[in-house]
Amino acid sequence: EEWQGLDENVAHVPFSAERYSEAEMIKRSQMFYELLNKRRTIRFLSDEPVPREVIDNVIRTAGTSPSGAHTEPWTFVVVQDPYLKHKIREIVEEEEEINYKKRMGDRWVNDLKRLRTNWIKEYLDTAPYLILIFKQVYGRLPNGKKKTHYYNEISVSIACGILLAALQNAGLYTVTSTPLNCGPQLRALLQRPANEKLLLLLPVGYPKKDATVPDLTRKPLEDIMVVM
Repeated sequence: EEWQGLDENVAHVPFSAERYSEAEMIKRSQMFYELLNKRRTIRFLSDEPVPREVIDNVIRTAGTSPSGAHTEPWTFVVVQDPYLKHKIREIVEEEEEINYKKRMGDRWVNDLKRLRTNWIKEYLDTAPYLILIFKQVYGRLPNGKKKTHYYNEISVSIACGILLAALQNAGLYTVTSTPLNCGPQLRALLQRPANEKLLLLLPVGYPKKDATVPDLTRKPLEDIMVVM
């Protein structure tokens, strides 16, 4: 096997974990659940400014995610320029209209009707930030050869989950957008290298004052957990 450019002699240091009482563990886990249970997909986002430092911090938090062989195969592209945001909207809406009318099929489109979604993505203009998360399907060694990024998609997906939790913790909202067939155009627009593939697009901001959400419920614990 060729050398992957990883340090073979990483120092191992003592680990000191914070330990909570059982009562504190239960309290903290309940409070965290209650915080994240308030998370909702918001398609009506305000153009009200968001402190840039908050965005930096939530992406730092996402960067704490585990990854295969600690390759950290993610790139978070933060777009705040109005021109770029609008170009992204144009690309996404053009492809999404084709998706809804031709590619997705009747069943998928009908399943979305109750959520009142369509190919019009106003939030791509109004949200103060767009965060585009790219998975690095491989890296580059100092000699230019490809470096394997193990489990790159699941590693980046875990980071996205942590990012969503960090946004909720900061009082910000988003909609998890996976713009079908837009990846290559958005990668070119944002001048990302060939080893990066778009995984998720998150418009981030505060909800509009008149924002609405579908009146949905989540599955109860007994439907999502099996104890053996």
